[in-house]
Amino acid sequence: MAAAVGSSPRVLLYLFGSKDDLVRALLARARQDELVLLNNLSTTTRGATLRVATEQLWDWLVAPEHRSLLRLWFEGYARSLVDGTGPWAGFARQTVDDWLELLSRFQPTPWRNTDSAAAERTHILAVLRGCLADLLATGDVGRTTAAVSRALSAKPVEARPIDQGRT
Repeated sequence: MAAAVGSSPRVLLYLFGSKDDLVRALLARARQDELVLLNNLSTTTRGATLRVATEQLWDWLVAPEHRSLLRLWFEGYARSLVDGTGPWAGFARQTVDDWLELLSRFQPTPWRNTDSAAAERTHILAVLRGCLADLLATGDVGRTTAAVSRALSAKPVEARPIDQGRT
């Protein structure tokens, strides 16, 4: 990493204290960039449907200039699932919560507090995450974009109030 940024390992250790602290800082930066994206999307697509917002989000995700950030994000996400005590502790959960909250902003207010709306957001997030993993592994924008479009065409299920006792 030091070579990639034109520095030395000793300088990075001096600046960050340890490898774990450097990883924490990188993940915090990736999450900060992700939150900026999510907030910008929310602002620029105000009043848009969940489908339109998701299409615009996918357009951002497939842009080649975001691949490095997305690979770092995905690595942090995966490592967070494996090592709950390392520098990535809680990263996966935080990012899921961030994305689900954003997606809820594009659902009609009365609908967003239903089990069906929560399932719809979860489905979209799972499709985006799965297609993103595929995209990062293969670079196949056409196939993954077609899969996202197909998922967005699925008919929503009937609304029911969310059971607040569940976690």
